[in-house]
Amino acid sequence: MASSETEHSGGGTVEYIQHHLTNWCVGDCDPITHKAAGFWAFHVDTFVISCLLGLMIILVSKRLGANLQTGTPGGFQNFVESILDFVSQQVKDTFPGHNPLIAPLALTIFIWVWLMNAMDLIPVDLLPELGKLVGIEYLKVVPTTDLNATLAMALVVFVLIIFYNIKVKGLGGYLKNFLFHPFGKFFIPVNIVMSAIEEVAKPLSLALRLFGNLFAGELVFMLIALIGGTLTVGFVGYAFWWPLQVVLDLGWLIFHLLVITLQAFIFMVLSIVYLGMAHTEEH
Repeated sequence: MASSETEHSGGGTVEYIQHHLTNWCVGDCDPITHKAAGFWAFHVDTFVISCLLGLMIILVSKRLGANLQTGTPGGFQNFVESILDFVSQQVKDTFPGHNPLIAPLALTIFIWVWLMNAMDLIPVDLLPELGKLVGIEYLKVVPTTDLNATLAMALVVFVLIIFYNIKVKGLGGYLKNFLFHPFGKFFIPVNIVMSAIEEVAKPLSLALRLFGNLFAGELVFMLIALIGGTLTVGFVGYAFWWPLQVVLDLGWLIFHLLVITLQAFIFMVLSIVYLGMAHTEEH
């Protein structure tokens, strides 16, 4: 995300950061803080941006599929095929056996999570300022900095884990893991607690890892943006702080490209690993 080059007037550093970290909330929301105050609160920005990115994946895939070239494919087709080969190899190396759902799921996770992460590369003030022009006071543009989004994706994977555990091992075999794993039949109460913690840790680890890394990256971009805003005083200050802001922003952007790719990769690989564990008879 290239940093903002606009002046931040009014309020202060804390208010600026809080404003950018506040979602566009509708429903059961606090009228003062604009935070969710109950179950029926919806983060519209997270939902809309995630859906638009998902729709973009569908439209681009459909257009690419309709214009496939077998002889001399173009650069974009080669790029997409390299991603397909990469994901396919990860599935082959990590997932035991064969399930026609796993590779498409892994590809969808990798691309969709990467695109949501990549919203962090857009100038920090650009979309929120455009939102204000159409009456949207709060707009948080990176879906993966919303814990609701990362938890939702992790819970979908978790539901699939439970489904395949029961499908492959049977309900009795799945429950047996809770009763006799990891300490045997003489420690059933302890086994139940340990196995439950192990199962719950799977979606939590997926969701919190992705959320934490992207949230921290977003904060760094905001702090860099403030260098060119609240810290600028007059022409002399602008002449000093603005070049520093550009250098820091460029350096963090290059590093953050690695972060967003790595986090999408980790989410994909862990999903494959957890689903692979569900397909094995033994833990």
